[in-house]
Amino acid sequence: MDYILHLAILVIIYAILGLSLNLVVGYTGLLASGHAAFYGIGAYATAILTASLGVNFFVSMAAGIIASAGAAFLIGAVLSRFDGDYYALVSLGFNVIIYSVFLNWQGLTRGPLGIPGVPRPALFGIEFSSGVFFLALAAFFLALSFLAARFVARSSFGRVLKSIREDEKAIQVFGYNTVYFKLAIFVISAGMAAVAGSLLSSYITFVDPSSFTVMESVFILAIIIFGGLSSLKGSVVGALVLVLLPEALRFAGFPQSLAAQMRQGVYGLFLIALMLYRPQGLFGEFKL
Repeated sequence: MDYILHLAILVIIYAILGLSLNLVVGYTGLLASGHAAFYGIGAYATAILTASLGVNFFVSMAAGIIASAGAAFLIGAVLSRFDGDYYALVSLGFNVIIYSVFLNWQGLTRGPLGIPGVPRPALFGIEFSSGVFFLALAAFFLALSFLAARFVARSSFGRVLKSIREDEKAIQVFGYNTVYFKLAIFVISAGMAAVAGSLLSSYITFVDPSSFTVMESVFILAIIIFGGLSSLKGSVVGALVLVLLPEALRFAGFPQSLAAQMRQGVYGLFLIALMLYRPQGLFGEFKL
C-alpha cells in the first residue's frame, strides 16, 4: 500500500510539472528546456525555510513561488526576445547555472550533501505525515494547478498564446506585445513548478542537487511530448505513464543479471515507437 501511495504522489508531482511546462511549450510554442531549475528553486526554498528556520510549509511554498517567479522574470526578460533553438539553449544554460548554485553554494544549500530533515506539512493541527494525508494534499494542489492552467488556456490571454505559437509576426501586426505575453506565461509556469518542488522536498524530507539536473528537465519535457502538447489532460496522462511504466517493468520477469539494462531498453523502444506512430503524443493538438 505504501508503495502505491508513493507512486501516486510522484505521479501528481510530475503532473503539476507537466501542466506548468505545457503552458510554455504546448500553448505558446516556446521550447523551454530548463524547467527543473524552477522546480529546484521551489524545493530548496521549502527545505531551507522549514528545516533551518522553522517556517510553516505553506508559507515556505509561497516564498518558493515568489523566488521561482522572480528568477523566471529575470531570465525571461532575456528569453522572451528569442524563439526556437536560441530559446532552448538559453533556458538550458539557465538550468545548468541553477544546478551549479545548488551544488556549490554550500553555506546555503549544503552542496552535494543536501538538506535533510525537511518536515512534513501541518495546518490547523492537522499533520500531513502519513502517505494518505500527503496524497490528499498533493491531489489538492494538482486540482488547483489544473484549474489554473485551464483558466489560462481558455482565456483571451490563452488565445493570444496560441496565436504566438502559430504565427508571432501576424499577432504583432494587430498591436500585441508578444514579449510581454511570453514573459508572463514563463513566470506563471515557473511559479507552478515551484509548487511541485515544495511538495517533493516535503514529501521526501530531503533535497539535493541531483534531482534538478538537465536530465530532469528533459524528462519533464518528455512527459508533455508523450501526453500531447497543448493538452492539459495529456500532461497528466503523460506523467502517469512515464512514471509508472519503469516501475511496471520491474515485474516483467527479466533475468536478474540483465534486468536493469532490459528495462531501460524496453522503456526506450516504447517511447521511440510512440514518437514514430503518434508524433503529436497521445492527446496533442500539434507537434514541435
